[in-house]
Amino acid sequence: MIWPFKPFDRSRPGSEGTIGTIYGMIVAQAREPAFYADLGVPDTVDGRFDLVVLHLWMVLRRLGTVGDSAKLAQGLFDHFCGDMDANLREMGVGDIVVPKRMQAFGEAFYGRAAAYDAALADGGEALARALDKNVYNGRDPEDARRLAAYVETSVAALARVDVAALKAGPRPFAALDPQ
Repeated sequence: MIWPFKPFDRSRPGSEGTIGTIYGMIVAQAREPAFYADLGVPDTVDGRFDLVVLHLWMVLRRLGTVGDSAKLAQGLFDHFCGDMDANLREMGVGDIVVPKRMQAFGEAFYGRAAAYDAALADGGEALARALDKNVYNGRDPEDARRLAAYVETSVAALARVDVAALKAGPRPFAALDPQ
């Protein structure tokens, strides 16, 4: 499933508070220390970006199964793009470079989303391989397997969550297993 990337669309369909709540939940989950301490995700800008993208993909995947959630999904993706833009500027990236970096972020998101969608459809070790490549840079297949188990459990948990409950803000992701 591919979500449209509209970098110049400034409309914000749906409640900005709802979108902010869902995005805040995604970022909070991606910042859980266990990902970095127990699952070996690199505690770097890239590692944190990969976890935000992973969790955003899971939520957008869920929203894509609900007929009337297209505007909410687009608003959530736009919020992500705005957050990435703001982070680049906070890190001192200049106005000339920001659009190129934003394009790279969009390409990274779409590439990872396509890889994760295909891997889930393939089953077995495919998701672990995709996570090892994208999150661990091919260096840790065992941690990637553990992260894949978390993702599969989270995708299943999200499938059981009503979109109205998702809008309320509790984290619908699986518990992290430090083992």
